Amino acid sequence: MRTTPLDLLIGRETRWCRRANLYCRRRRMRSLFAVISRLGDGVFWYVLMGALVLLDGMEGLRASTHMAATGLAALLLYKGLKRWTRRPRPYKADLRIRAWVAPLDEFSFPSGHTLHAVSFTAVALFYYPWLAPLLVPFTLGVAASRVVLGLHYPSDVLAATGIALLLAWASLGWLPLGA
Repeated sequence: MRTTPLDLLIGRETRWCRRANLYCRRRRMRSLFAVISRLGDGVFWYVLMGALVLLDGMEGLRASTHMAATGLAALLLYKGLKRWTRRPRPYKADLRIRAWVAPLDEFSFPSGHTLHAVSFTAVALFYYPWLAPLLVPFTLGVAASRVVLGLHYPSDVLAATGIALLLAWASLGWLPLGA
C-alpha cells in the first residue's frame, strides 16, 4: 500500500496531538488548560461583552452587538462544517490520546472554541486595541487547550483561525466608512 502525502500529514499531526496531550498528565497543566477551555465555552466572552456595555455605554453596546453577530455567524459556520466534514476527534481516532475534558459535540473540524475566540478577539480589538494584552494570550490559550486536551488536531485550530479572521474581516468591512 502506497503512503500518500495526506497520510504523512495525518500521521505527523496525530503524533503532535499525542505529544501535546502528555502535558495533561500533570494535574496543574490539566487544570490550567481545562479552565481556559471552559472559559472559552463562552463565559469569558459574555462577561467581556457585558463589561464593555457597562464601561463604555453605547460604544460598548455597539462593539458587543458586533461581537455577538459575528459569534452567531461563527456558530452557524462551524456547525455546518462539522456536519459536512464529520472528522473524528483525536481521542476517538487514536486510543493513546485521552480527552481530558468532555467535548461539546461529536466532531473535530473545525475548532468552534478557536473560531469564536479568534473572531471575538479580532472584532473586540477593532474597537478596543488596548485589550490586546488580555485577549491575545487568552485566545492563544484557548486554541492550545483544544489540542492539549485531546479534542482537536492542530489543523482544526489553524483552519478555525483562518475562518475566524476572514469572518471578522468581512464583518468589519461591512462597517460604514469612518466608523
